[in-house]
Amino acid sequence: MEAADRGNTLTSTLGSVAAPSPSIEQGKRPRCTPEESLDQNKPSAKKPRYTLDSSACSVIMKQDFEVHKRDSEYYFDDGSCIFLVEDTLFKVHRSRLCNDSRQSKDSNSFGTMFSLPQGRLEVEGKSDENPIVLTGNTPSEFRHFLWSFYALPPEINKASENLPLMIDIARVSHKYDFKDLETWALNTIHEYVNRKPSPILAANPPAQSYTFSFHGMASNRTKSNDATTIQNTEELTTLIRLAHLCNHEPLLTTLISHLKQLMSSSVQYAYIAMTLADELDLRSLRGVAYLEVMQKATVVKRTKTDIELKAMTTQLSSTTADTIPFVPGLPAATEEGTVDEEDRLVISRAQQLRLLSGYYRLTSTWERLRTTPPAFDHSSSCGATWHQHGCTQSWVEFWKEKTRIDAVLALGLTDVVGRLKQIHKEYERWGSVPYMHFECRNAARNAILEVIRKIEDGLPDFFSDGEEEDEW
Repeated sequence: MEAADRGNTLTSTLGSVAAPSPSIEQGKRPRCTPEESLDQNKPSAKKPRYTLDSSACSVIMKQDFEVHKRDSEYYFDDGSCIFLVEDTLFKVHRSRLCNDSRQSKDSNSFGTMFSLPQGRLEVEGKSDENPIVLTGNTPSEFRHFLWSFYALPPEINKASENLPLMIDIARVSHKYDFKDLETWALNTIHEYVNRKPSPILAANPPAQSYTFSFHGMASNRTKSNDATTIQNTEELTTLIRLAHLCNHEPLLTTLISHLKQLMSSSVQYAYIAMTLADELDLRSLRGVAYLEVMQKATVVKRTKTDIELKAMTTQLSSTTADTIPFVPGLPAATEEGTVDEEDRLVISRAQQLRLLSGYYRLTSTWERLRTTPPAFDHSSSCGATWHQHGCTQSWVEFWKEKTRIDAVLALGLTDVVGRLKQIHKEYERWGSVPYMHFECRNAARNAILEVIRKIEDGLPDFFSDGEEEDEW
């Protein structure tokens, strides 16, 4: 009896576990529920494509609903490689970009990329749905880059007149390591800006009649030429950044020389030079730019109030003009590089500290030079006689007298080089001195010139952040 009960219990348990579902008929495949049917018909999600940019790593997720347009110029039906730049597809010939001896000897990034093994993954660049994604450039820049591979000789001869085209070619070819193409573009730009008269100087006239910002923000004084002026100024700064990026010293030297000429016409060009010198660490530009701003501008640091006013202006700009209330006495928000309502140049806190540091160091240097003339070695014939004392005394008296004349004092306290050059002119006019040896006169003249050279070479250090030892 007990055995029979245990058997029935076991049978009941097994039946509850192994018994088929009443919805499944024997010998037939089970039907799917409507929800399961929808899941099976749903397309499989694509895996994310990882694209490595030269400046940063970014993950680009390709969704099924994205639609990209084909470029009207560089999407060839017989092309062998498809690139995606932002929302534009380019289909070009791989042989044009690879390391092909018929084209170039460059070992560029594209040739390296094409030679990498793909493994079991689908090869990128074969279809519009699976292109090679390039980041960090606009379609226009990449289109200009491709132009250099398909342009005809007559078009190439006229390319030197198209500065934006050459800039894009140089920048993109540098990014993807097309050395020969980069050098050609930069040399073409250098020939263009080095013409006589220079198109760069002609495109950036003296700025007394307008004001502009390093960040592209125009002031409200005059607006007739603002757009053209800002565009030309941005073009100049773009060229300087490009020459520095590509380490093209001849082009960089020429552009810095042009910018120095423009600095004398407007303090805002000096501000641009000052900002570029800090950004790119251009020693040859920092000293003269900071000195120009110090001598010719009244500067003011951008305050927290300016930042709050800018945010307020941005919020108000989204409202219609009729609903913006006029608040008397409310100052306008100021941008760095602009001139405020009181004709003061707005600068950053770091630039203000460098200017203060330069002022202190330059004025301290002049004070020491004023009281102590440059030393020089007496000639052997002067040292062998009793005239050496009289020679030294004549030099000290000359220096003490000329450092106090009106022509020297009329120059600013920080214009140490200008004051020394004025003293040098006075020295050249100095007549014969009975108690100063002829060879000693030449040595004293050379001593003045040497001090001028040292200060000019060390001018960037006067405006540095760290402590510099004085050598004067």
